[in-house]
Amino acid sequence: MVVGAGEGHIPSSFSIVDIIDVLYRKVLKFDSADPEAEDRDFFILSKGHGSAALYSVLAEHGFISEDELLRYGTKPGFLGGHPDATRVPGAEASTGSLGHGLPIAVGVALGLKIRNQGNRVIALVGDGECQEGTTWEAAHVAANRGLENLVTIVDWNRSGSQLTPIDDLPAKWAAFGWNVTEIDGHDHEAIETALERGPDPGAFGKPQAVVAHTIKGKGVSFLEGHGKWHHRIPNQSELRRILEELG
Repeated sequence: MVVGAGEGHIPSSFSIVDIIDVLYRKVLKFDSADPEAEDRDFFILSKGHGSAALYSVLAEHGFISEDELLRYGTKPGFLGGHPDATRVPGAEASTGSLGHGLPIAVGVALGLKIRNQGNRVIALVGDGECQEGTTWEAAHVAANRGLENLVTIVDWNRSGSQLTPIDDLPAKWAAFGWNVTEIDGHDHEAIETALERGPDPGAFGKPQAVVAHTIKGKGVSFLEGHGKWHHRIPNQSELRRILEELG
């Protein structure tokens, strides 16, 4: 997808694709034939530059066609470098300007709680956007409103450490009144276990933060970590190497 379009963030997508895969296979309630079903769970990808991972999983579950993946990043297609909720079936929010996905998720979760609906809201944020003020304002509201129907998954691939190397994210979320769990963000069983607890609409409880230890570019040795590959597009030789390492 990314090589064909000449646009995209491969390492950021590899960082989160395990999490999104488990969400759609094991956790979320949804109907791809009716993406706006009233009883669905909501998934909001706040780190929208990882959209290639989301689109791949949406295609696997029938929200979009495999052919549409090939039109990613092109004029005839509707799959852009960031998800557009007005065009992409299954995309609950238009995101990519970091720090906005969690505030949207808090609003959705609060609205559902007011209506006493049992839908679950899960937002996936990057550790970089955990330096945005809007993220912590939203976290503060969520704890104060007792949004136990809200889960925030933090993709802790240490991108933020390039600017602030001393940053205890689990402690910060706990300090804001959230229930915190730390997991290996590439261990499918650990991801499922951390997210299997459903909401309790009748209780004034706490929102849940799942801090996932991940590796940017996971699965391909020369993509892993930080640096030039953040937004680099592989050439054909590099693409062959990537595919070989992925098996």
